[in-house]
Amino acid sequence: MKAVSYKPDDRLREYNQRVSRLINEDRSEYSFSAMSLISVIIPCYNQAHFLSEAIESVLAQSYSYLEIIVVDDGSTDDTAQIAAKYPGVRCIRQENQGLSTARNTGLRESRGEILVFLDADDLLLPHALETGLNYLLAHPECAFVYGHYHYVNEDGSIRNEFFQEPVEQNYYLVFLKGNHIGMHATVMYRRTALEAVGGFDPSLPACEDYDLYLRLARKYPIGRHDKLVAEYRQHGTNMSRNTALMLKTVLDVLRSQWKYAKTDKEYKKAYKIGVRSWQEFYGELLVIQLAGLRQRGEVKQTVRIAMTLLRYAPQYCIWHYVLFLLKPFMERGAALMKAVLPVFIYRLLAQWCGIDYYPSVNKVYFGDLRRINPISRDFGFERGTPIDRYYINNFLANYTADIHGHVLEVGGDAYTRKFGDDNVTSIDIFSDSGDNSQATIIGDLASADHIPSSTFDCIILTQTLQYIYDLRSAIRTLYRILKPGGVLLATVPGISQISADKWAESWCWSFSRLSIQRMFEEVFPAEGVTVEAHGNVFATTALLQGLAAEELCQQELDYHDWYYQLLITLRAVKIEEMSIRTK
Repeated sequence: MKAVSYKPDDRLREYNQRVSRLINEDRSEYSFSAMSLISVIIPCYNQAHFLSEAIESVLAQSYSYLEIIVVDDGSTDDTAQIAAKYPGVRCIRQENQGLSTARNTGLRESRGEILVFLDADDLLLPHALETGLNYLLAHPECAFVYGHYHYVNEDGSIRNEFFQEPVEQNYYLVFLKGNHIGMHATVMYRRTALEAVGGFDPSLPACEDYDLYLRLARKYPIGRHDKLVAEYRQHGTNMSRNTALMLKTVLDVLRSQWKYAKTDKEYKKAYKIGVRSWQEFYGELLVIQLAGLRQRGEVKQTVRIAMTLLRYAPQYCIWHYVLFLLKPFMERGAALMKAVLPVFIYRLLAQWCGIDYYPSVNKVYFGDLRRINPISRDFGFERGTPIDRYYINNFLANYTADIHGHVLEVGGDAYTRKFGDDNVTSIDIFSDSGDNSQATIIGDLASADHIPSSTFDCIILTQTLQYIYDLRSAIRTLYRILKPGGVLLATVPGISQISADKWAESWCWSFSRLSIQRMFEEVFPAEGVTVEAHGNVFATTALLQGLAAEELCQQELDYHDWYYQLLITLRAVKIEEMSIRTK
């Protein structure tokens, strides 16, 4: 996607002037003090669509004596062009060598006595640097200090907060049990401590931050404050989604500490707890993946995951093999086993073996879902990715070629930046309210005569039409403002709760596949309209209860039952030389 033109504001001009004064100065001049230079290092590999937000979150800091270094780790997108929008931000390009080496490059090229490593898809909150520096000034014996963070969605909306419990014991003991910190951007390091242990281990493909915490905590005191300082963005390409890699690497990291842990009784105990905890956390996820791969007949992947489990979490591999042997007996002798076994045992075996189980009358187990108030009224945002967002992301990912030229998106530009490419030349953001600072067009789609006709090559309209009472007028507007050949990509709710926020009083409609198809075919040529329904009874129940997509496995999300339409997706093309149709 081409870079949107950028006009430096006062803060950026101040930053540029400050950096220009530092270019030729000797780093040794800066002592660890209230005016210490802080280096914020942003490694980036093909995350250009997030990079601007990361840089701007640093420019917005209340502490201004800083430098920003972007390390482009061999990206094939426009990372370098995005960084170049910000004069004074140094962009260092290298061949792709992995996150550890990219961070070490930033460490080597930086000038600050204080260091923060911010991933390109994450954000610092405005007082992050000031908060961390104040703590280190008060506790100069600490190698690093860390704080709290939010989990946020791809569009920046907050999912939930993560607050670590205070540590009153040896930090090395705590880290042997697990990664207590969670998000690397919350950490502020003293350069001397980081260099003393050799920086990040370039041989590690993941978990390099956890490895560094262990090495530093073994030698130095560690500090913690209780302030919220960063936002951890969750999306489909997070490295932590590679479960097999994470299990292998985290256990390799932990096992590198055995020669130290085995010399102390408490360390040894903590080490064993850590190994079991990591095996349990990633082992259970891999068993779920293994079942799905086997059902889909993906033999190579199945073997690879099974071998990883056998080597790094053998107890889970053995359990999966037992279920594999048990499934044929469950399928062939279901009636007998159901009659002989206690209900709860048969239910568990059926679930583990992937066999449909239909309980008898009055034998349904509702568990946590036996409630008249949902688990979450916020669509599961605070628990993870809302289930409808899972389908929205998949829908837009299937039509990335349509997102080109002049694009209009409603509410923000997150989807355009995520799914657009170099063919996107400009972006407008539509809002019905002046409260949206990103908006370039404000109005009501049902009466938007101020928007010129035939303007946009693509319109992205997600979860919006339910708030518009005069739907037919809005559809006519959408058709009118598309260029000939332009594409509308829209999503609407099917079976859904009503949003429990300021929009609740504006929610007018829920839809079915048929209702959307008929309404849009009144305006768009029928041959240009494609409508699909997504969801099933389980996914819909989970959405209504406010569960997150991460709490369901992929098979449970990707099975679509036409009778349970959770989300409706629409692709409508304004076919050239076709005049608008009236009812």
